[in-house]
Amino acid sequence: MSEGLLTEARREFHATLLGGLLTINEKGFPSNADKDSKTSVAIGSAIIEQLGPAKKAKKLPGQTAGAGFEEICASFVRLCFEHLVHVRPGEFDVRKGGFIAQFDQYAHLDKLEAIAKANREIATALGSDYLIKPDIVIARKPESDAAINAAENLVDDQTARATGLRAVNQDLEILHASISCKWTLRSDRAQNARSEGLNMVRNRKGRLPHIAAITGEPMPTRIASLAMGTGDIDCVYHFALYELRNALVEQKREDTLELLDTMVDGKRLRDISDLPLDLVV
Repeated sequence: MSEGLLTEARREFHATLLGGLLTINEKGFPSNADKDSKTSVAIGSAIIEQLGPAKKAKKLPGQTAGAGFEEICASFVRLCFEHLVHVRPGEFDVRKGGFIAQFDQYAHLDKLEAIAKANREIATALGSDYLIKPDIVIARKPESDAAINAAENLVDDQTARATGLRAVNQDLEILHASISCKWTLRSDRAQNARSEGLNMVRNRKGRLPHIAAITGEPMPTRIASLAMGTGDIDCVYHFALYELRNALVEQKREDTLELLDTMVDGKRLRDISDLPLDLVV
């Protein structure tokens, strides 16, 4: 079988990371590893050995690395999604995130924010959990009646007058997917992503978008802080899951390997190459 586009895109994704974000410093520590953890450094180094040579450079500041990871992930998802229109018809846009109130399912949150700004007591009661800004969004534009009726006459002016898919009913984009990007993971960052996902579940009016997370964290125990459990995130996607598992096998980290396999078998953790196909469901 000839090489698939997802395999090629995955390789290019890693090459882009190795071009400046995934580096090794003068002490040999990978930029996605915790320098204070020998295990993290060992696993991270083994992943880099499989992906290809990494540049020697200082570790980027956390905010800079995070923004770079978001951009690289967005480019990967955009490229793959463009080749899946035959599987998932529609006009989609993959981009860096904005506030979810711009989308059909969450448009009511704009009104809620306006009320909160006008009344301090209401603002205190509501908090700010609903002010969610995903790292990456996939937005779907509503369809014209001409597009819906292209194959046969499906809609008219008598029925289906509330569905958000029809452009004649509303002109806001529909949030198809929300993706959180975490270059590395600490417990606080993991819980932040989970709470955002849960609030998206609670605050929606209409279809729930895909809620996913991508991470470059080399430590399975830290990945588990985000991946384990159900309800708030669909699934966590690792930037190099196959290489991570190989590293654990080679280093004979049996307990950690068991944890990794539990997440994979439990459908809580997948490779980055699985994400585009999961998003077209």
